[in-house]
Amino acid sequence: MSVNKEIKKVTTHTLQMMKESGEKISMLTAYDFSFARIVDGAGIDVILVGDSASNVMAGHETTLPITLDQMIYHAQSVIRGINRCLVVVDMPFGSYQSNSDIALASAIRIMKETGGHSVKMEGGREVADAIKRIVSAGIPVMGHLGLTPQSIYKFGTYTVRAREEAEAQKLREDAKILEEAGCFAIVLEKIPAKLAEEVSASLRIPTIGIGAGGQCDGQVLVMHDMLGINTEFKPRFLRQYLNIHELATQAVAGYIKDVKSGDFPSAAEQY
Repeated sequence: MSVNKEIKKVTTHTLQMMKESGEKISMLTAYDFSFARIVDGAGIDVILVGDSASNVMAGHETTLPITLDQMIYHAQSVIRGINRCLVVVDMPFGSYQSNSDIALASAIRIMKETGGHSVKMEGGREVADAIKRIVSAGIPVMGHLGLTPQSIYKFGTYTVRAREEAEAQKLREDAKILEEAGCFAIVLEKIPAKLAEEVSASLRIPTIGIGAGGQCDGQVLVMHDMLGINTEFKPRFLRQYLNIHELATQAVAGYIKDVKSGDFPSAAEQY
């Protein structure tokens, strides 16, 4: 069996080197084997197995209902499809907030059962102790500040966060706390671009933006949004690169038409 020696795995160290050299980090979500293989094969740096699976895969209104077992299933599927990229697995709501013992146990399950490379947690100072314990166990952690969807019922809205100075200052402090706790990178979601630029410059570790402007060290989008699979979600920060919804609808309609007319299968498509 030939081994492809050209493939160089992306690691947390790679991302650190990218920040230091000024190379932007590309990150997309994926939730299954087939799309993970496509995204990784295209050369993505990081795949996030996002708890957004709750929305785009399961049809829930929020990310809250998805369970740890379900996240592990999605991550297992993604890992089978990748050769190169770094895989980050979201720790779902309820798997780390209550105490650091539960957080560590959840992170260990994700790493042991999925083969994933790291976990992601939402929140600042309030989750710092859990992050320290998880990092101390040898598990890399990506942080997440700004709009944290698992806290949607606290916010009451998906609007831009940290416009007011008090919340902006808390975000600055939380970013430093996460860095000191051992996070290897931080997602900044839906915050003013100027604040994201300031925070990115203040940290040694990379920042990954979503709706946080172009001065973060990398960018992330939900795959279903950028490929136009999901047509309901069109925020300002989303650039749609394809309209799979339209293309797939046309393809399915063509199949139905051919079946109904007797055109499919043709003589060449029979045994």
